[in-house]
Amino acid sequence: MTTPSDLLPADLAAAHAMILAQREQLALAKSEVTVGRLEIERLKLMLAKARREQFGQSSERGKLLVEQLDLAIEDLEETQAEQETKAELAAPGAAKEKRAQNPRPPRRPLPDNLPVERAVEPAPCACGKCGSQRLHKLGEVVSKTLECEPRRWKIIEHVREKFSCRDCEAITEAPAPSHPIPRGFAGPNLLATVLVNKFLLHQPLNRQSKTYAREGVEIDVSTLADRVGACVVALDPIIEAIRIHIMSAERIHADDSVLQKHTERMIEMI
Repeated sequence: MTTPSDLLPADLAAAHAMILAQREQLALAKSEVTVGRLEIERLKLMLAKARREQFGQSSERGKLLVEQLDLAIEDLEETQAEQETKAELAAPGAAKEKRAQNPRPPRRPLPDNLPVERAVEPAPCACGKCGSQRLHKLGEVVSKTLECEPRRWKIIEHVREKFSCRDCEAITEAPAPSHPIPRGFAGPNLLATVLVNKFLLHQPLNRQSKTYAREGVEIDVSTLADRVGACVVALDPIIEAIRIHIMSAERIHADDSVLQKHTERMIEMI
């Protein structure tokens, strides 16, 4: 088994060469991090300018530019985090001093409405300095971690008990609960998830079907399409109410998109 002491040089010249090589690697890593940070700031300025011009005459091109800049900044921030982590592993002290000189923006506070799960670590049995077992609790140090559990699927059984009348022998049972769509096995939360993923997150039904299959629930694409079409009919009264509310205004503000086909399609729907 190789230990860290075995990797150290045996003579002074080799140790001096190793120190110089580590310094060169650290300087190179610092320069790469600095260049990456400057590039991120430049792209953020471009992104802010593009967002201000997003609703101008070339709104479609502005939206595309905003999306491209978002992706570019995301890639650069991931690369910068990777380089900073490597620099910290190579020289922890220098990386800590670098973070003190260039502090990051304050982290957003964790939401207050989330449930809190308390995990108490095992207490030490003896003093770490003298070995004495006479320990007295002074307090506690709490560190918070934001965690996300995988999506949980479940089946809800709607039970309707049947009763028989002792006088006339008629059978009585509770009425069936209402469903968002007729003869549909999907609950309202599942239907809302499918619609949000398709129309808000732009996730096609075939990808949703594969995602559900990986989670242990197989739903065919055709079945999801049937549910989406039925939801369109179920939501039609709400859509009509929104349309009436919008068309009753004196002025209607709309996107000045240059895509003629989309504009014509919107006019036909109205």
